Amino acid sequence: MAGNCMCNEAGVLIFPCSGGSDVGELSDRVARKMAKCGQAKMFCLAGVGAHIPGMIESTKAANKIIAIDGCPVSCSKKTLEHAGFKVMAFNLKDMGYEKGKTKVNDESIDKVSSKITGGKV
Repeated sequence: MAGNCMCNEAGVLIFPCSGGSDVGELSDRVARKMAKCGQAKMFCLAGVGAHIPGMIESTKAANKIIAIDGCPVSCSKKTLEHAGFKVMAFNLKDMGYEKGKTKVNDESIDKVSSKITGGKV
């Protein structure tokens, strides 16, 4: 797997929505794949939303902040923006995935990961 990964991007934090639906699960699994691959560090959206000081400071130190949302509500993006962060946002709806109609499998995880990383997964 390491041969297919781009170089480790230091200071990249990724925040999936991890919502209660299929697209939330897909956003979470994409983030976990990217973290395992060394492309980003998966971080706690709930901690940022709760304004936990250490988590806010860690997020401020990031070079890049990526939000992956499963649906048009965009909870991850909005939570991060509400906390004052500039975000590179991706929404699975914009990639053709629909809540309640999405299969969460290796194919969909790879497809979304590739779109986010520009094919460097």
